[in-house]
Amino acid sequence: MDHILPNPASRRPLSKALPPIVLGTATFNHQYNSDPHSLATTAIVHKALRYGIRAFDTSPYYGPAETLLGEALNSQSFVPRSDYILQSKCGRIRADEFDYSPEWIRQSIQNSLQRLGTEYLDVVFCHDVEFVKPHEVITAVRTLRELRDQGLIRYVGISGYPTDVLASLAKEVKELTGEPLDAVMSYAHYTLQNTVLFSKALGKLVDAGVDCVLNGSPLGMGLLRRQGVPVGGMGDFHPAPKALRNRCIEASDVVEKYGQEGERLETLALRFSIEGWMKDGAVAGTTVKPLLGDPAASSSPRTVQVARPRLGVTVAGVSYMNEMDELAAIWRDVITASEREFLYQKVIGAFGDEWKDYSWPSPGEGYVRSSGHEEPEDESLLKSRL
Repeated sequence: MDHILPNPASRRPLSKALPPIVLGTATFNHQYNSDPHSLATTAIVHKALRYGIRAFDTSPYYGPAETLLGEALNSQSFVPRSDYILQSKCGRIRADEFDYSPEWIRQSIQNSLQRLGTEYLDVVFCHDVEFVKPHEVITAVRTLRELRDQGLIRYVGISGYPTDVLASLAKEVKELTGEPLDAVMSYAHYTLQNTVLFSKALGKLVDAGVDCVLNGSPLGMGLLRRQGVPVGGMGDFHPAPKALRNRCIEASDVVEKYGQEGERLETLALRFSIEGWMKDGAVAGTTVKPLLGDPAASSSPRTVQVARPRLGVTVAGVSYMNEMDELAAIWRDVITASEREFLYQKVIGAFGDEWKDYSWPSPGEGYVRSSGHEEPEDESLLKSRL
């Protein structure tokens, strides 16, 4: 592990540090799984690193997730600490318990550092800000910035569900503190079922000076799956009403009827969200180029050159190795398509202004039309007459 703390004075904007794909670890929790300790979390994280994923999102609220992620990251040596981003959260303790006080925020960060086995966190979000008062959020953001200036964290953001609350708080933070948020993370609001993050909130967040807007939970907390919402050790926690769940079953039937053989609602939904947000969220995205790797190969992941100067950032979680492989395959397809677009533009640029859109003259210069009026006789017909 790299023990050199980042220098706050040399801090780059988050949009120059955060990769465009982040592995979420909310699934390393009893909400999504009966026994998260039985999951192959270490193997999943190691495979993610070999696929080229260089950012991870977690929270103390996610049960054992911080500990499991920390154990996984610190049990590998092929990617140094300085080469990946660690995101965590603070403020939410349990489903019905929150503490945004400066004392608890400081203690929470220390707890997260210990569980994750690191000396600093790259990004810290105030967790689920819609459950507390705006002044509590402002106080927590100020406290996090004090910790940032001490070198314990690097970037400060807020996360939550209602996009109007996120936009309002982002504006308030900028107005009251004189500094915009580095990041806002919304979840389940840029999916096949709901794109409110783009249609109603993104512009407001950009106006509030937010550098990066992250789109979390592309499957709507597991709503957009054929098998229905996840039911873990804490029972059925999903807030979606029954009528919406039934519509998701109907949507799954549509995929089976019109999609490619073997295609499922969840794969279609995951691709839609990643590919769409990469473009629609680019205005508040990252300039960091994606990495693509092959776990079966010994070579390091390669940097992919993409056409867009910025890419929207997606946070997606998995529970099993096959889901990790599926996420990586979709990501590869989306990114290589963008890579081809980059190559198209580079090749087109090689023609320059002089030859781009050039059309040669037809008829060409010096062309003289014959003055004869006889139709040329078909040679094959002529031979047939002989």
